[in-house]
Amino acid sequence: MNSMPHGYGSARIIRIKKIYASLIFALEPWIFFCSNRFVVFTNIKFMKSEQVVKALGALAQPTRLAIYRLLVEAGQAGMIAGQIAERLNAAPATLSFHFKTLSHAGLIESRQDGRFIFYSANFAAMNGMLDYLTENCCGGNMDACKPPARKN
Repeated sequence: MNSMPHGYGSARIIRIKKIYASLIFALEPWIFFCSNRFVVFTNIKFMKSEQVVKALGALAQPTRLAIYRLLVEAGQAGMIAGQIAERLNAAPATLSFHFKTLSHAGLIESRQDGRFIFYSANFAAMNGMLDYLTENCCGGNMDACKPPARKN
């Protein structure tokens, strides 16, 4: 079950009815549930440097970084644009440009629910980027890579 099937691209979106969600996730742990659809990630751990550069470039702007951090905090439920604008004290009209940039970088997902569009962080892409950045951290000595304890 831990191995992934061959023949899939780096990410293919497969629309599946929600009724099968728990069954499929239990049978195939490499399927990542994202909003109202399943996203199959087979090469996320081995992101290419171009993908990581695009993602880091998208985060290299204060408003987009704040949006992304807010969505990570919100978890899978995500947030609607109005909530994000309110929390960041930003005009909702200016956020669409930032959402587009983050979406093209693969860092966020969106889903329609009635009149609202919910945005959420793509945690598989985030974890893939972290894996890429820390792949050879400290020469493979994971104990040396532990961050120092936080001071409260």
